[in-house]
Amino acid sequence: MKLTDLNRHGEIGANSIFIQIGPFNILVDAGLHPKKMGNDALPDFTPLASIDLDLIILTHCHLDHLGALPIVTAQHPSTPVITSAPNELLAPRMLRNSINVMKRQHEEHGIREYPLFLHRDVAQLSKQICVQRFERGEIYLKGKKQIEVILHPSGHVAGAAAVELVYQQRRIVFTGDVLFEAQRTLPGAHLPQGPLDTLILETTRGAKCRESGRSRASEVDRLIDQVGTILQRGGSCLIPVFALGRMQEMFKLIYEARNFGRLPDSPVFAAGLGMDLCNYFDKIRRRTQLIDFDSSILEKMQVKAPEAKMRPGRDLAKKGIYVVSSGMMVEHTPSYKVAASLLPHPANGICFVGYCDPDTPGGQLQHANPQEKFFFDALDYSAPIRASVDRFDLSGHADRHELMNYAVASQARAIVLTHGDNDARDWFQDQLTTRMPGTKRINPIPIQTYQV
Repeated sequence: MKLTDLNRHGEIGANSIFIQIGPFNILVDAGLHPKKMGNDALPDFTPLASIDLDLIILTHCHLDHLGALPIVTAQHPSTPVITSAPNELLAPRMLRNSINVMKRQHEEHGIREYPLFLHRDVAQLSKQICVQRFERGEIYLKGKKQIEVILHPSGHVAGAAAVELVYQQRRIVFTGDVLFEAQRTLPGAHLPQGPLDTLILETTRGAKCRESGRSRASEVDRLIDQVGTILQRGGSCLIPVFALGRMQEMFKLIYEARNFGRLPDSPVFAAGLGMDLCNYFDKIRRRTQLIDFDSSILEKMQVKAPEAKMRPGRDLAKKGIYVVSSGMMVEHTPSYKVAASLLPHPANGICFVGYCDPDTPGGQLQHANPQEKFFFDALDYSAPIRASVDRFDLSGHADRHELMNYAVASQARAIVLTHGDNDARDWFQDQLTTRMPGTKRINPIPIQTYQV
């Protein structure tokens, strides 16, 4: 098998892996780099220039895995795109939103190549989607050769799949993004067991382990307690969330906490793409039973939109819980604007519930000196940090020790490290050297082809 990582910048970014096994040319994911702009955000598709793809596989619908896929399908309009049932609904919605964002960035930043694709390209992608049920293999033929594709639930987010390829008794597994622990909206991962031939392993959290004595359940308890404390002191609580998955989980947590008397019936305000995705989650639940989210809880909690006119530094008149995107408090998003109103007032609080890139406003605020001011560049406003700022480890990615234990149990002949910063991959390299000395280890350089 030959493997090429098309993520031109390495680390975590425009995730896309091209493999050639026997006569089959297969692409797994085609994402956009969240910190790059224009063509620089794309994978490097040069190795595909003279290739006819036989299969395209989509693991899940976060844009770092999905965002460049319409470009690929426009070039390969007859190639099936294999994915899970939830992704059939979610992918077009996420991509349509991405087009709108790119159009805005075209105007704001003068990026000539934006949008990178159009709505007709998303429609073409939708025609090529082939839904597979989890843990039900499908055989694909090329001449006299065949390959079996099996999708396994990987937790992480609705529709997320690990990919198992079986070719001439060789089992190759792409973990995709993995979470073994159950979330409020979906079960944890159920990955294929060893022995495997090759394991392509995500390494997102390799640089840091979870604090001793903490679990996802204890972090949920801590979050609910902190939200209650903020409300009790007369403040508002901002929870910045990712639209896909995290917003829906936060709604369930708040709803359940209210029902058990752990939170008062304080107003809940929400905004962003995640509100529309709640309807998609409800539809997926009714069609597939793969997730646990009923959009009727929004009516029961009487969720409302935040006030339209916010002014930086002026506290919000309507006190309550603000569950708004983006999770990293990116500029021009609802969470960025709400934070600029809440931060200068000591009764308020901001609760981060997932990873924030250090270069984003959310990451910068978490590491800011409370004695100094925080500058909201897009609003030209410098705010004193008087509200409480807390972080809760509710990541959608498995802890590094869980992933390492899975790798060891897989008994893989070869392990390829992906989807992790350099320090994260270094930790896995060191661990694999000690715990699996006989296993071939590859930390791929972008666009370099490896014989695995």
